Amino acid sequence: MKIKYIYQQFISHISIILVAFLVLSLLFAHYIETLVYENKAEELISYGENILSDLNSGQRHNQTISEYARVLNGRNIQFSIFDRDGRVLIPGGRGGAGFTLTEEEWEQITRGEPVIVKRDMERFGHGVSLVALPYVTENRLAGGIMLTSPISGSREMVSQINQYLIYTILIALAVSFLLSWVLSNIHVKRIKKIQMAASRVSGGDYTVQVPASSLDEIGELSKDFNQMVDKINVSMEEIENLEHRRRQFMADVSHELRTPLTTISGVIEGLRNDMIPEADKVKGINLVSKETKRLIRLVNENLDYEKIRSNQVELSKESIQLVEVLEIIKEQLDFQADDKNNQIIVEADPQAVVLADYDRLVQILINITKNSIQFTTEGTIWLRGRNVNNEAIIEIEDTGMGIDPQEVEKIWHRFYRADISRKSNPYGEFGLGLSIVKKLVQLHDGKIEVVSERNKGTKFIIKIPV
Repeated sequence: MKIKYIYQQFISHISIILVAFLVLSLLFAHYIETLVYENKAEELISYGENILSDLNSGQRHNQTISEYARVLNGRNIQFSIFDRDGRVLIPGGRGGAGFTLTEEEWEQITRGEPVIVKRDMERFGHGVSLVALPYVTENRLAGGIMLTSPISGSREMVSQINQYLIYTILIALAVSFLLSWVLSNIHVKRIKKIQMAASRVSGGDYTVQVPASSLDEIGELSKDFNQMVDKINVSMEEIENLEHRRRQFMADVSHELRTPLTTISGVIEGLRNDMIPEADKVKGINLVSKETKRLIRLVNENLDYEKIRSNQVELSKESIQLVEVLEIIKEQLDFQADDKNNQIIVEADPQAVVLADYDRLVQILINITKNSIQFTTEGTIWLRGRNVNNEAIIEIEDTGMGIDPQEVEKIWHRFYRADISRKSNPYGEFGLGLSIVKKLVQLHDGKIEVVSERNKGTKFIIKIPV
């Protein structure tokens, strides 16, 4: 059976309140009743002690008893004075009170202890409060006094107090019902907002937000929900961007593969059908070889990225002199740099070393340096290396066209390519190069940063622990 949350909240609140009221009411009623009967017993004790004191002071007994009888009759109290043998000597009040102490109570009197009975419902045929006080002289029991008072007045007082208590409980319950309903409604409405927001998110709306606060767990839940939605929204935007880049990648890869394949196919057909002059055959074969290597590079680049992304690459780290590896990079790429009138300069500490996989380190540096060559014309490219605080720091800086600051983080995305690269990009046709570089640096437990500004060059900073 389904029970709405608001009813669960309301029932739980009211149940707790009812139990609390019931327990408090029983305790309070018992306390009041006990207090009333204790006050009555204390009143009887006080009158008894005063009568015995006045009788002991030598005053006229008859006059004293008459005065007390008149006063106590007005308060509906009867008393009797008895001797040490238990015989009633002086009955006071209207006919006095019959002497009805039990054997146990009489033993208390003989020991000089008072007898107090707050409520007695059987001995006198009606409910009374009874007090018997011993009268001791020269350490001997001489007699005593017994006072009784009907408990009807006390019961009426207790009943009246209980009646007021019931009225108070009913009023408090009514107020509690109202407050419980209001508070339950408030909590349920807050949860409903989160539920409705969750429904909108499940429907594809990732911009929804709910009021959040740090007041309680529901407010914290709302805050966490908003953070979740923000992350989903960012993820969806990233997915959309990735899908856009994927479509662009498919278009680019089709174009990039079609061009060398078309060239290779054309040259082979020309050779097979003797359509190419003898003097141009060597040139055609060289062109086929060049385009074949280009296709291999395109395929390897994609396969390499997938291996790195899925952590299938095993590194064989060794200590490498930075100046040596940077000189090798310079030698390999000087020819390409000369084609664009660029100069490569190595500035490295001869003692600087890096702990890395040699082949992968060369792959990282060649990829970044080729990127610098591609976007620099008639400029300078610096390759720097040094050790600082147990880190190998490698910097590759150029004086090329640079990158807009808002575009810097995007260069690490798979398939991302700057617009200008679409004109000619022989060193990383699919925009996977820098993605591979970042993954390889991370596999070396290192970090890579980029500082760039449009028309002011770019600097790549690689930090790898020594």
